[in-house]
Amino acid sequence: MILSVVIPVYNTSAYLEDCVNSVLACDCTDCEIILVDDGSTDGICPQLCDRIAAEHPHLIRVIHQENRGLGGARNTGLEVAEGEYIIFPDSDDTVTPDALTIIKKAIDASKAEIIAYNFLAHDGEGWQEVINANQVCLPTPFQVKDHPEYLLSMPTAGSRAWKRSLFLRTGIRFPSRVWYEDLRTSLKLMVMAKSIYTIEDCLYCYYLRPGSIIRSGNIDRNREIMDAFEDLLPWFKAQGLYDTYRDSLCSVCIEHVYISASLRVLHADLSHPLPDAFRAYVQEKFPDYRRRHYLSRLTFRRRWVFRLLEGRHYRLLGLLFRPGL
Repeated sequence: MILSVVIPVYNTSAYLEDCVNSVLACDCTDCEIILVDDGSTDGICPQLCDRIAAEHPHLIRVIHQENRGLGGARNTGLEVAEGEYIIFPDSDDTVTPDALTIIKKAIDASKAEIIAYNFLAHDGEGWQEVINANQVCLPTPFQVKDHPEYLLSMPTAGSRAWKRSLFLRTGIRFPSRVWYEDLRTSLKLMVMAKSIYTIEDCLYCYYLRPGSIIRSGNIDRNREIMDAFEDLLPWFKAQGLYDTYRDSLCSVCIEHVYISASLRVLHADLSHPLPDAFRAYVQEKFPDYRRRHYLSRLTFRRRWVFRLLEGRHYRLLGLLFRPGL
C-alpha cells in the first residue's frame, strides 16, 4: 500500500464528512483512510466516524481512543498505518480532487522521505494560494544540509506526505496536548530526512476556523510558541546540529515567535504583555538577531511588522495588520 490518510477527529462533526468526501473524490487506489476519534465529547463524532467507515469498509477504518490531542491522534494513526507514506489532513480541512494522484506520482518520481506541496487558505472571505509555503522548490530531491533555508518553510504537517519509515527510524513523534505541535515536529523531521522533494501544486485546503490557533480566543496560550522552541533548541543541540542550523533557527524564531505570534496577540488585545515577552525571548536566545541576514529576506509586509514591533508601535500594528500565514 502506497498511502495512508490519517485524519484525527475531535468534535468536528460539522466538517468531517466534507473532509472525508474530499479524499474519497481522489483516486484512492492503493490507499487507506484511518479516522482517529480522539475522545470526542460532542456525542456525534464517534457515531459519525463509525457510519462513514461502514459505508466504505474496504477503505476506511476507525480507531476510538481517550483524548490525547492532535499530536497523540496522529501518532496513533502512524502506529497502525499500513501505507509506505502518510498524509495528515485535519478533519476540518479538505484536499483537492487531484491531491492523491499528484502525491503518488511524486512518490514514484522521487522516492523522497518528504513530499512537500503548497496549499490554499480560506480566511472566511475567500481563497488565497499559499504558493510560497516551501522556501525551496527544486526539480530533484535535496537535503536540508544543502539548503538550510528550507527550515523557513511553513511547518504544517498537512501540506506534506511523510514516509512512515522516517518516523520509525528517528523515533520522532508529535507531542500530545500542546499547541504548535507541527513546529515542534516538522523541523526535526526535515533535518533528519535523507531526501525532500517539493512540488508547486496546491493540494491542501486549509480553513481558518474560529477555533484554530490563529483565531482562538485563548490569547494566553500563544505563549506556548516559546515552549515549542524550548523543545526544538535542546533537540538540535542534543543532535549536534545547533551550530550548523543556528542562523536558520534564529530566522524561524523571528518569523514564528516575534512576528506571527505577536500579530495574533495584538489582533485580539493591543495591551497584552506577550509581544514584549516574545521580543525578550528572541533577544535571550539570539542576542544578535537584528544583524542576521534573514531580515533582508522578509517580505515588504513582514519588514514593516518587524520595524513596528521593534519600536513597540503595538496599537498601529493591531490596526494595520491582520494575523495571517
